[in-house]
Amino acid sequence: MVSNTKKLELIKSFGKNEKDSGSIEAQIAILTEDIESLKLHFEKNKKDLHSRRGFIAKINHRKKLLAYLRKNKFTSYASLIEKLNIRK
Repeated sequence: MVSNTKKLELIKSFGKNEKDSGSIEAQIAILTEDIESLKLHFEKNKKDLHSRRGFIAKINHRKKLLAYLRKNKFTSYASLIEKLNIRK
């Protein structure tokens, strides 16, 4: 899980203002941070299959949000991908 301070920092940098946690860009940034922290967890705990279910759900949710953003605001999508280093 992302700490509240880290979440607020992500919302400030990716949202439209400091309280805009609902924007797609902010949601994707928060999910990306969650996914990165869970990757480290699964490197240590390879057999934690119960948490893996939530991990896959987060990945799928981010994937859907990215598809929506790509379809509707491609310039925002491209800049977000570059900032978060999602696609290699």
